Amino acid sequence: MEDKRNIPIIEWEHLDKRKFYVFGICMTMMIRVSVYPFTLIRTRLQVQKGKSLYNGTFDAFVKILRTEGTAGLYRGFLVNTFTLISGQCYVTTYELTRKYVARYNNNNAVKSLVAGGSASLVAQSITVPIDVISQHLMMQRKGESMGRFKVQNPDGKRMLVFGQTKDIIVQIFKADGFRGFYRGYVASLLTYIPNSAVWWPFYHFYAEQLSSLTPKDCPHLLLQAISGPLAAATASTLTNPMDVIRARVQVSWLPSPCSSSSVTPGWGSLPLIPAASGELLAFRGLFCAAVSLLRLHLVLGGGSSGGFATCLLK
Repeated sequence: MEDKRNIPIIEWEHLDKRKFYVFGICMTMMIRVSVYPFTLIRTRLQVQKGKSLYNGTFDAFVKILRTEGTAGLYRGFLVNTFTLISGQCYVTTYELTRKYVARYNNNNAVKSLVAGGSASLVAQSITVPIDVISQHLMMQRKGESMGRFKVQNPDGKRMLVFGQTKDIIVQIFKADGFRGFYRGYVASLLTYIPNSAVWWPFYHFYAEQLSSLTPKDCPHLLLQAISGPLAAATASTLTNPMDVIRARVQVSWLPSPCSSSSVTPGWGSLPLIPAASGELLAFRGLFCAAVSLLRLHLVLGGGSSGGFATCLLK
């Protein structure tokens, strides 16, 4: 259960599965509530034209809170919670893939790299339609929308959350058909597969390096708590440019990539992004992206490395 630097590596067979899924869902939900505003702000920063609305993370937070209230920071939250399903698929795929790869290569970095990439492939196939819908809801501002679709409210009355969701779903289907729910699917894969594949090896790398630099009696939980944010910052920095493209393709004001049958959905708009924005977008929303990434890995990072999972051993 331990590697050469005495960092506990808790594998799939060591876990009590019932505890892992029950506590995993509950903990993920609690973390999601705390970091969801960062997810919304990240998406708005990535999609806006230049700095037409917000100058940065703090400016966006203040303006949204002032004009839309606390509810404005949680637009699309209920729809987004359905990604809890993909989260469980992610962790199951990750752990089972690690177990399979261990038959051929017991190097922890290799197992993490392959398992992280495979888990993201499975999770994104489930998550993309939910993301497309929830992100369009995130784009709804008072009386206007930053995205392609605006919630229709002819009576001027406040619509219930699921009424808005239904309206967005209908508009997406009318505009692009079923494939509209997988708009930007390839861009999502090119964002989250590398992100996950990079996060896990860096997580273990930072944990091992910190372990070698700190006293032997330093708690492993502390090392893991530091390694998680470091790995998230590294992975987000490397993949944020593609994440900006993903967000803009999925909800953007750019011409629909579905207009050409000869082009893979999501790629038709890519050449237009730099010209349309007129600025370097590679690191827009990076801080929020790193915080949002921790939503998943604060729970799952313990799944194979101790921390949270030490409470879930058989």
